[in-house]
Amino acid sequence: MEVVISTTADEAGKLAADAIAELVRHRPEAVLGVATGSSPLIIYDELGRRVAQGSLSLAKTRAFMLDEYVGLAADHPQRYRNVIRDEFVDKVDIDPAQVLGPDGLAADLVSACEAYETAIADAGGVDLQILGIGTDGHIAFNEPGSSLASVPGSRP
Repeated sequence: MEVVISTTADEAGKLAADAIAELVRHRPEAVLGVATGSSPLIIYDELGRRVAQGSLSLAKTRAFMLDEYVGLAADHPQRYRNVIRDEFVDKVDIDPAQVLGPDGLAADLVSACEAYETAIADAGGVDLQILGIGTDGHIAFNEPGSSLASVPGSRP
C-alpha cells in the first residue's frame, strides 16, 4: 500500500481520479466501489470533468455502492442510491444499470445482503473502493480508534 499525503482536498480528489483513470485505462471493465459523503464529491466532479472532455470513459465499468439506508423511501433524496445517481452516475458515462447497491427496502434484508455479496463476488470483487473521510478522521463509518478487525454491527 502506498500512502500519499495531500495538502488540499482538491489535490487529493485529483489524485484519486488519477488512480481510477489509470485503472480504467488498463482494465476498462474495472469494478469500482462508490461511496456517499462530502469527501468523494471532488473525485466524482473530477471524473465527470474528464469524461466530458473525452479523456476518460467509464462506459464499460461497473460499480457497487458501499452501503444503503434501511427503510428510506425510494424517492428520498438522502437514499444512497439517489445520492450516487446525482453525484456520480449523472456526471459520467457509466451505464446506470451497472451501478448496484444493497436493497434497503427488501422484505428479507438478510437474503438481500447475501444476494448483494454474491453479485460482488460474481463481478470478481471490487478493484478500487472509494471511501469518505470525515473531519474527525473517520473512514466510512469506522470511527477513530475502532479496531481494523471490527465487523459492522458487532459489539466488543
